[in-house]
Parts: sequence; C-alpha cells; structure tokens
Amino acid sequence: MFLTEQQTLEAKIKSFCEANGIPPAALDWKPIPFSGEWGISTSFFATAAAEAKAGKGKGIPVPQRAQEIAEQIAGQMNVPGIRRVEAVKGYLNIYFDTAEYARRAVDAILEQGPDYGRGAPQGERVMVEYAQPNTHHSFHIGHARNVILGEALARLVEFAGFETIRASYPGDLGLGVVTVLWAYDKFYKGQEPQGVHERGQWLLKIYVEATALLEPKENETPEEKAQREAYEAERREMYRKWDAGDPYVRQLWQMTREWSLEELRDILHLLDVKIDVWFFESEVDEPAKQIVEELIARGIADDERPTGGPVIVKIDEKLGLTKEKYRTNVILRADGTTLYLTKDLALAKVKFEKYGVDRSIYVVDIRQSLHFQQAFAILRLMGFPQAEKCYHLGYGFVSLPEGAMSARRGRVVLFKDVVDDAVRRALAVESDKSPELSDDKRRQVALQIGLGALVYSMLAVDNNRDMVFDVDQALSFDGRTGPYIQNAHVRANSILRKAGKIPEQAAFNYELTPHEVNLIDLLARFPDVVQQAANEYRPLVMANYAYDLANAFHSFYHSVPVLQSDSESLRAARLRLVAATRAVLANALALLGITAPEVM
Repeated sequence: MFLTEQQTLEAKIKSFCEANGIPPAALDWKPIPFSGEWGISTSFFATAAAEAKAGKGKGIPVPQRAQEIAEQIAGQMNVPGIRRVEAVKGYLNIYFDTAEYARRAVDAILEQGPDYGRGAPQGERVMVEYAQPNTHHSFHIGHARNVILGEALARLVEFAGFETIRASYPGDLGLGVVTVLWAYDKFYKGQEPQGVHERGQWLLKIYVEATALLEPKENETPEEKAQREAYEAERREMYRKWDAGDPYVRQLWQMTREWSLEELRDILHLLDVKIDVWFFESEVDEPAKQIVEELIARGIADDERPTGGPVIVKIDEKLGLTKEKYRTNVILRADGTTLYLTKDLALAKVKFEKYGVDRSIYVVDIRQSLHFQQAFAILRLMGFPQAEKCYHLGYGFVSLPEGAMSARRGRVVLFKDVVDDAVRRALAVESDKSPELSDDKRRQVALQIGLGALVYSMLAVDNNRDMVFDVDQALSFDGRTGPYIQNAHVRANSILRKAGKIPEQAAFNYELTPHEVNLIDLLARFPDVVQQAANEYRPLVMANYAYDLANAFHSFYHSVPVLQSDSESLRAARLRLVAATRAVLANALALLGITAPEVM
C-alpha cells in the first residue's frame, strides 16, 4: 500500500550511503507488529559488517555502528505519508498514519480484487511435475495428496509472478504394468467394464489378483509351485514382447493404459487441475539410453559392460568430494535396461532444452529424497545451470484411522469413494442447515464443501510428515478445516448481501477495535505470504494463513457490529473491511485449490 513511500525511502537511503562512502544497504523490510500504529523496519547490521570487512568501520563494533548509521539516516527521512521515523538498536523503524494505513489496505484489496497479492513478473519459467500415478492401477487417497500438493504449489508460484508449466509424468511401463497386461490377457481377455472409474478400479482388482497368483505361498505344494512358475514365465515372456514392440502386446497396453488415463483425467477435472504437458515414462526410455552414451563419452560415467558390469557414475569422485554424499550410481544395468534415475536425467534435459525451464519442481514422495539429490548432482556434472534450481518437494504417506494402505494387497481407499462419501455427509448437513436451497444448488455446495474438506486436510499438514486422513475431522465446521474457512467467506458474503451495496469509500479515522486491527494486519500481509509460500515451495504457509484469516473474521463477526454500527461512517468502514476480507479469503482459498462458496 505504501510502495511509493517505501521506494522514496530506499532512494534516500541509497543516496545517503553513496554520499558518505557507506557500502550499499541491502534493505530487507519487515512489518512491525501493531502497537497503536503500523510500520515497517529494516536493519543496518549487514551494512555495518560490510563496512568493517572493507576496513571502513573506524574500529567501531558492528552493533554500535549499525545504530549510528540508522540514526544518521533517520534524520534524512522526511517523506510525505510517513508519520514518524526512529532508530533503535541498529534498526530503522518507519511508522504510518493508522487511519491512512487501514484505508489504503482496504482500498487496495477492493480495487485489485482477484489480483490482490499477485506478484510482478519474476522473469523465470517454473515447471511443477505432479499428478503422476502409475497407470494400470486406480487413483487412491495417497495419490490425491500428490495432486493436491502439486496443484497448490503451481497456483502459488504462478500467482507470485513465475511463468508456470504444469507437467505430469505417469509411470506407464515396468513389471507392475506388465503384470496387469498378463493377467488381463490370460483371464479377462475381451472384457471391459462400463464407466470411467469402473475400468480404472477393475485394473487394480486384476493387479491384486495377479500378485496373489505370482507370489510364493506358505506350505506351497509342488503343483502350486509349478503353476506359479509357469505364470511367472508367461509374465516375463509378455514383458519381453512388450520390450520388442510386439504389435498385439503394444495394442493391449495402449488400450488398458487409456482406461487408467481416462480415470486420472476425470479426477483432475474434478479437482480443477489442468495439466499443460504430459510426459510418459515409456517415451523417455530410449532417450535415456542416449544420455548414458553421452555421459560415457564425456567421461562422467564409467562403462563396466565389457567386464559384465553396469554403467555407473561415481558422483562424489566426479564432484571432487572427499566425504561420501551422493555415492556411486548405476545408470544402465548390465542387461542394457535403464533405471528411474536414467529416465529422470533424460526428462530433465527435455525440460531444460525444449521447454526452457529455469526451475524444475518434482512433487514425489519423500522416500525418493536421495534419488533426486543424486539426479540433481549428475545434472550439475552435465553442465545444466538449472540443476541449482531443481527442487524435490517430498511428502509423507497417507493412511486412514484403520491403518496403512497397500496396493499389492488390495488395501487401498479409492479417491472417488472418499469424495463421494464426503459429499454425502456434506449434503446431509446442508439439508439441515439450508433447507431453502434447491436440490441442485445444495448438491453443488455439498461438492464444494466435500472437496474443500479433502483438499485442506491434505495441505494443513506439513508435507514432510505422514498423515492420517479422517473424513469426520476434515468435514468439521469447527477448527482447522476447509469448511471452517469456507464458512468465514459465506458469513462475509451474507453480511454484504444484507447490506445491499458496498460503500465506494470510507475513512478509518476512529479507534479501531482489536478485532479490526487483527483483520487489517492479516489482510495487508497477504502479498508477503504469497511470496513466502512460493519462494519456500510450502503450500502449508498459505493453508495456515487462510485459517488465521478465517479465525480472525469469525471473531470479528461475533464481536463487532457491522450493519448495526453506531454511525453511517462507521458502518461504511466496516462494510468495506468485510468486503476486503471476503476478497482475500476467496484469493487464499483459490490458491489452495478450494472453491469459496457463496452460501452453505
């Protein structure tokens, strides 16, 4: 809100430093907690330290010199719009007029609306890779955490000013996929359930059945062992045919893969996720082999195939590290097949060279942390400067109150089942709370609440931690939940609907209540929260902010009269404050991938 004044301050500080031979000040402005007035603060410790390092500090201790610089600069800060300036312990504190600060904060939000908090163009292109379950399975609640986390991050970095590309990299080959192909061809050839989700779920059923047939059993009879080994030979033969490009096997693979992808696309549509680029593991297998030859030719990889070994990269040795950090990695097996690491190198090269990506973010479970450290290290060896800005956003497992999941054992909770259950529960609540709504509107709101509950529950837990998804807790209208935040938006909307019209302007030249101060403070910080969440790659920062803002508004709603204010001027100010809160709640929820309902 006070950007012009801040820029004027910075220009004056820079001019003062230049005129007095002081190293340029690296200004890092921080908000000052409200104590009767709002302000911003920056310190001069780094400036004093740089001066001392250059031998220009006159031998004065850094803290003392920082205070001296702050005092000298404070005397130069005669800037319109600034109420007062003080130098305290090496900090320069700038204070604004309280009524003016509140008015500007609210005005900026209402003028900018959905764009409030949007960052200036950053000049960098970011690719966020997520929404990448293996094909020939069905989408379960664990996959949902990946998609929800990735989409929230994509929205945040995009809103923060980065050009953003959303990418998906489904695993569509390997023994797990071939297991389904083999079992389908042997036991279910020609069958096809009707319905997008039914087909995807059926493939999971086939996978579970096939795994049971192929695994050794306790007290296995010779006949059972012979049968199992025959099945295993058939599966291996199908894998060989797939690898050789057998037309029948490839056609079967394409058909069943599309069943999985149809289910995935339908779920992404439900979550309002729009993937820009689809990569497939099968498409980077051959380019990965070319990468191996390139690394051998450049002396980065060692080829041990002549002696029956694999192709390896001694990462620590090549980086000149004396202590083990990245270890030695196989990038091509002795039999000529690639690994996940090899394919990730090939995919990264496509990202950098074809799509011009400056930053590449991988949303993959936390077990793959070492894998990505190794991949990024090899990309550095390959000479890609983008390797320094590659980032692995890991996340923990999702379990349910009744325990962990296992696709191999068929113990999974399907995402669609969870959504349907959440919507049913929300619909029952809506039928009691809002009987005046039409059936269609009630179902629409129930879907918004159900999805909001699911999405927020995934984002309100630190991504590095495992989590237990409890649908009853997620759907609660009290506490740190999606419906609680959505309800704050609905309450704000209800006040404004009853008011009929939002005043075009208002002054805040009265003694603000603590609830108003808290709201204004949070609203003004939203742009900084956007930047923090994007720069730290942490959707949790925005999830926490959304809850704090909703909580502050619920307290305001219960304590401060708006429509029944003592005067028209007070009513106008509070209505505009409610409207600003509604706008920022909607923006925060949108960045989390949650709809802000008008009613509920």
